[in-house]
Amino acid sequence: MSVLRDFAEQLGSGRIRVVDLTAPLRDSTPILQLPPPFGNTVPFQLEEISRYDDRGPAWYWNNIHTGEHTGTHLDAPVHWVTGKDGHSVADIPPAELIAPASVLDFAGKAQADPDFLLRVSDVEAWEAEHGTVGGWFLYRTGWDARSGSQDAFLNADENGPHTPGIAADCVAWLLAERTIVGIGVETVGTDAGAAHSSDPPFPCHGALAGSGRYGLTQLQNLAELPPTGAVVIATGLPIVGGSGSPARVLGLVEP
Repeated sequence: MSVLRDFAEQLGSGRIRVVDLTAPLRDSTPILQLPPPFGNTVPFQLEEISRYDDRGPAWYWNNIHTGEHTGTHLDAPVHWVTGKDGHSVADIPPAELIAPASVLDFAGKAQADPDFLLRVSDVEAWEAEHGTVGGWFLYRTGWDARSGSQDAFLNADENGPHTPGIAADCVAWLLAERTIVGIGVETVGTDAGAAHSSDPPFPCHGALAGSGRYGLTQLQNLAELPPTGAVVIATGLPIVGGSGSPARVLGLVEP
């Protein structure tokens, strides 16, 4: 039996389960808010063209208004200045977006401290139990539980947003010492909320783009994936020259 036919049969029989890791995209989907004078993306919006009426009696369709980095989305290397000569989203080889996943669950620490930063020692402790990380590095913080509210999701005060992330030396270590496709998180961006004050600022964005790797953000349902053994498929729109795209991200797991 061919590999693909066997895969299709396993999928159809339920021996492979598909977990949707994507947040629903609607006008209330939380979006990043940058302070002045920086520009901001627009909220997602549907603009009705027709709905079984005089504008189109037998069909329903919409225009969509959105930013590339709204909701669950893929960051291409060209998104950041360190990757300005790298791939746009349309140039990414599709096979690179399908890979095994390492799922590191630190939701307890993030719940206790919204500014929690993942350290090299945390990853090494996880590896002592589960093996070396590789493929998609998925960082679970439980932040998807906040996705119904812009305020709770961004968790900002007068000092700025407070959301968990990865320490600068940790992301540098991951890219230098491990073989990863990219990093996936449940928060609005791959960096912590306070990453503007890191050294360097926004270390995940800078390091990922500069290494030609990818970011996945605003993931959901990571709790349904095992620490190892899942395969993740990330699909974005092939926007020519695009810095990123809203994505449908799927996890394949064996029950």
